[in-house]
Amino acid sequence: MKIVIIKYNAGNVYSVAAALERIGYSSVISSDLEEIKSADKIIFPGVGEASSAMKFIGEIGLDKIISKLKQPFLGVCLGLQLLCDYSEERDTKCLGVFNERVKLFSGNEKVPHMGWNSISFNEQKLFTDVKNGSFVYYVHSYYAGLNKYTISETNYIQPFSAALHKDNFYALQFHPEKSGLVGEQILKNFIELI
Repeated sequence: MKIVIIKYNAGNVYSVAAALERIGYSSVISSDLEEIKSADKIIFPGVGEASSAMKFIGEIGLDKIISKLKQPFLGVCLGLQLLCDYSEERDTKCLGVFNERVKLFSGNEKVPHMGWNSISFNEQKLFTDVKNGSFVYYVHSYYAGLNKYTISETNYIQPFSAALHKDNFYALQFHPEKSGLVGEQILKNFIELI
């Protein structure tokens, strides 16, 4: 099986590769469009800022192919946000896989939302063998609200989407590669999706 981790100048690709290795899977880190298109599974991780990430994605032509991909695709953190229509972060038009706007947290709590928080979800293949209420690791200032694509939620300042799903596209706001055994199980479930 060929697992490609998309490299697009937005950090943490190597920690995702290391997490996959821990659960017995090798991966290829690449920004080559043909390599990405030929993958069996694709992971789109990200740490950073939306507008500069979208600029790089546009420069390499990745913006034209992502929404057309048919294989299982997993966005992580900034990867989830870029799969939405729009981000308030520097007024950024994103990839539009999920018809949703990404907003900046506002309220009395500390931003960014950083650290461990629990997730709740309905029955969903991505969460097989994961206990409802499990804790996962977050680092983010922007979020997608609850919407028709939400398959898991977390509450910080207000309820927001911890995970989204539409067709072959899945996305996590938290970092599975930093979420211990729970995160590894979620990655394993994604890799084993048919």
